[in-house]
Amino acid sequence: MNGHGQSDGGIVPKKYPNKPKGAEGMEGRPSVKGNEQEHTNRPTQSGGDGMPKVLERIREAVRRDKEVKLTSLYHHVYNIDNLRIAYGKLKKRAAAGVDGETWQHYGQNLEENLKGLSGRLARGAYRAEPVRRVYIPKADGRQRPIGIPVLEDKMVQYVTAQIFTVIWEEEFLGFSYGFRPKRDPHQALDALEMGIERRKVNWVLDADIRGFFDTIGHEWLVKFIEQRIGDKRIIALIKKWLKAGVLEEGEWTESEGGTPQGGIISPILANIHLHYVFDLWVQQWRKRKAHGDVIVVRYADDFVVGFQYQEEAMRFWEELKGRMKKFELELHEGKTRLIEFGRYAAENRERSGEGKPETFNFLGFTHICSQTKAGWFTVKRKTIRKRKQAKLKEIKEGLRARMHWSIPEQGKWLASVLRGYFQYYGVPNNSYELWKFHYSVKWMWRRMIGRRSQRGQITWERMDRISQKYLPHPKICHPYPSQRILVTT
Repeated sequence: MNGHGQSDGGIVPKKYPNKPKGAEGMEGRPSVKGNEQEHTNRPTQSGGDGMPKVLERIREAVRRDKEVKLTSLYHHVYNIDNLRIAYGKLKKRAAAGVDGETWQHYGQNLEENLKGLSGRLARGAYRAEPVRRVYIPKADGRQRPIGIPVLEDKMVQYVTAQIFTVIWEEEFLGFSYGFRPKRDPHQALDALEMGIERRKVNWVLDADIRGFFDTIGHEWLVKFIEQRIGDKRIIALIKKWLKAGVLEEGEWTESEGGTPQGGIISPILANIHLHYVFDLWVQQWRKRKAHGDVIVVRYADDFVVGFQYQEEAMRFWEELKGRMKKFELELHEGKTRLIEFGRYAAENRERSGEGKPETFNFLGFTHICSQTKAGWFTVKRKTIRKRKQAKLKEIKEGLRARMHWSIPEQGKWLASVLRGYFQYYGVPNNSYELWKFHYSVKWMWRRMIGRRSQRGQITWERMDRISQKYLPHPKICHPYPSQRILVTT
């Protein structure tokens, strides 16, 4: 890889979307986002527009020269106005890092604190603090490690992430959807469904990289960043965060690889890494080695590749293993598999006596070979069972914690939870699963109300009235993929 857009295979075209148009080619250019969990769209306290203008100038410079290395960026990072904007974007109630500093306490002496942080950054005295590691439950019962940086690290990371996103948005390919401006999981899902339905896809490789965020090679990542960043102070800043380490139960551990999940800078660093390791490589592979159709959809470290021919799918899988190994990564054997999937899968498997086509999971949905009422092939999506069970368990624990709330208070909380759930899982053909979820919540709520009453369980007639008053009905919140893609493109 060199600074002129070349990879192992030679010169790489900047965009190469799948057909039909829209399946991979949606390239939004919005204001930059960092980690969505760490900041909101709340207006900044400065009220100024300095950062947007700076970002636009950087964007124009990158567009003018696709091979330019930016050598003067660091002064934007320690600019007090930019740091003030970053502070205003952080979540007010976010957990504190190892220093215990909260958003509210830091803001009591905001200008002095910003001046001190800016000064330390400017003279090279800034030190990245270790992240505080906590664990959150996953749908499969395991624990996901999350790193919580200190407040000042979040602010500096926010500004840096803004700059990086503007630069690499001009490079990222159309089939990459995770952690990018104006892109979300449903666009990735739409692109995948459209690709499978409208291209000659007969085989699907459902892949996952084992412990990706924990195993990113620091040396490789720095080399990739240096493709576009020539400012050594920015590079030094990235190295500080990568080497800051983790503090867990009072014990510090050095970070030999990976980026802490939860850090604002982590999503853009992960995308940069996979852009060079996977995206550019797969782009060249399908252009030079594939004879049949190949579609690609990637969301962070989860990706699906569809093939017309089985032999090409198997060859790609084998070469992908070697590609990952070269960059100190590994495919998760238990989560990576090649299945027959597409418009002819059901017919072929029935002919060979293999039963119904297998399904695969992606972004919270199980994808199934199905048919429309008119008999046309379609991809049906329904909520992954483990995801649904994990959410119901979370609601059950939430109800237990709110047992002594009034029914209206409980109803208001449950309504908020259900609306959020339906907003994500409310896709066409998933109504049955949504109603099952709605009934399960209603059933759990009835049991909880009965447990706190001396009269025992309430009648279903009364529960139906309570449910009608407080629990929103399931709603399909998303259009069919073909409708949305036609609008956006």
